[in-house]
Amino acid sequence: MANTPSAKKAVRKIARRTAVNKSRRSQMRTYIRKVEEAIASGDAGAAANALQAAAPLVMRAAQKGIVHKNTASRKVSRLTKRVKALA
Repeated sequence: MANTPSAKKAVRKIARRTAVNKSRRSQMRTYIRKVEEAIASGDAGAAANALQAAAPLVMRAAQKGIVHKNTASRKVSRLTKRVKALA
């Protein structure tokens, strides 16, 4: 348990950051899922549009430290490859 005032403040800060990070991660996963659903349906246009919306969110998550930079790049790369295969 946090005893000092600074430790108590740190606990509060961590709780706020965790909530923000959870929200960002959830949003990122939702947009990735939209791309995958569009790919599964075989709609190249919808998949391209979904990827265009998802890629910046994934890279921003990497910038904010929610996912590693290489992980984000890999996700975007693999989705791009799958979308291009449809067209």
